[in-house]
Amino acid sequence: METGINREEALTLVQEHLNNDHLVNHSLASEAVLRALARHLGEDEELWGLTGLLHDLDAEAQPDLAVHTTQTAAILTKRGVHPDIIEAIELHNLSAHLGRGRTAPLHHGLAAGETITGLIVAAALVNPARKLAAVKPKSVKKRYKEKAFARGADRAIIAECELLGISVPDFCELSLAAMQDIAGDIGL
Repeated sequence: METGINREEALTLVQEHLNNDHLVNHSLASEAVLRALARHLGEDEELWGLTGLLHDLDAEAQPDLAVHTTQTAAILTKRGVHPDIIEAIELHNLSAHLGRGRTAPLHHGLAAGETITGLIVAAALVNPARKLAAVKPKSVKKRYKEKAFARGADRAIIAECELLGISVPDFCELSLAAMQDIAGDIGL
């Protein structure tokens, strides 16, 4: 499928709009998880990966959840980016799009995929090695069950993976492996 943007152009947009290394790394981690999820589901890996990479372009400019994603959608629409990417990005933040819901696999994939990255990063940071390579899938699965751990990683959103036919434990494992593959790129 023609996405209207290639990865190099998308990465340039990320670097232009995000100065915070944490947000850049989150975008790269989300891309990795979305690509792995697309491969697993037999979906368009490029489309899904670009969606993960671009989803938080306005996170610094629009930190208020009531408007977060609206500027990203405008930027991507102006560039002619595929509407499926834009819609999934808009709907990963339902606070700005009240009355609309996630219905497509890409919507659920982005919401679950970008959310689980926070849980996995937190699991790495509490590990004595502070590296993704030291994190085991069973540790992520255990941390998922601990409601007080990484509270910002909304378990209900992560559980949207089940709407894609993937159990939470399998999604934890798939996501961790994807992030471990790019650990050097995200400093973990």
